Amino acid sequence: MNTLIAIPIKLKLILDSIRFEHTVFALPFAYLGMVLAADGLPTLTQFILITLAMASARTLAMSANRIIDRQLDAENPRTASRPLPAGRLKLWEMTVMSAVALVVFLVSAAMLNTLTLILAPIAVIVVVGYPYTKRFTWTSHFVLGWADGIAPAGAWIAVTGSLSWEPVLMAFVVATWIGGFDMLYSCQDRDFDVQRGLHSIPQKWGIPAAMRWAKGMHILTVLSLLALGPWLELGFTHYIGWALAAGLLVYEHHLVSPTDLSKLNMAFFNVNGYIAVIVFTFTFASIYM
Repeated sequence: MNTLIAIPIKLKLILDSIRFEHTVFALPFAYLGMVLAADGLPTLTQFILITLAMASARTLAMSANRIIDRQLDAENPRTASRPLPAGRLKLWEMTVMSAVALVVFLVSAAMLNTLTLILAPIAVIVVVGYPYTKRFTWTSHFVLGWADGIAPAGAWIAVTGSLSWEPVLMAFVVATWIGGFDMLYSCQDRDFDVQRGLHSIPQKWGIPAAMRWAKGMHILTVLSLLALGPWLELGFTHYIGWALAAGLLVYEHHLVSPTDLSKLNMAFFNVNGYIAVIVFTFTFASIYM
């Protein structure tokens, strides 16, 4: 009986540790690539497999991140209370979660089409390799953006079995959006990064410079998202979603300043989730306009 009770408790700890609920950031963009590739709704099988592939890929990425960075997390006051460094989860438990996610991802990719299976190992290398990049390069923010940008391009390939320039633009939208926000998010660890010799834009050039970099990245996000409309001949609702997303990005930058990072979590947990859902919803609606 104790074992039966412990299993769901451990599973909840694992899901909390990897912030499973934040799959909402990447999944709407995967669905965006899916519906644009299908010019509407894909088959039910494609929808299920794409959902499994994207959710498992993110789970693999976050699990690997927690495993690889467990010692750094234990030393960082901001992350020391996470289940793995705090000892509430064992290393083997998180490793099992990673292995399960890897299997689900590869099987889902194999069941979609040949090209998704061929490219799946590359995606695994990117999402698992990201945590190592901050140990030797400040460009780690761009790697994280690239890892998340795989979502819409991967979904496009899952539906069409081929890659073209349209999903590359969608991937660029996501990569600049996530990469830019990671520059903001890493500001709160600037002192720790300096102390431990980790690399980031805040560590290399300071917090004010990181915020300027992030604004530049998000300007690229807004411009590339706008360009998606005429390229794919989307309806007017796409531009409504674009305007709302652009406004939220402006608001996100107003929430933080070099001297006040207290609302950074609000920007990350709330505003970014709204942006992803809004872009998908209004662009999906535009297909039928």
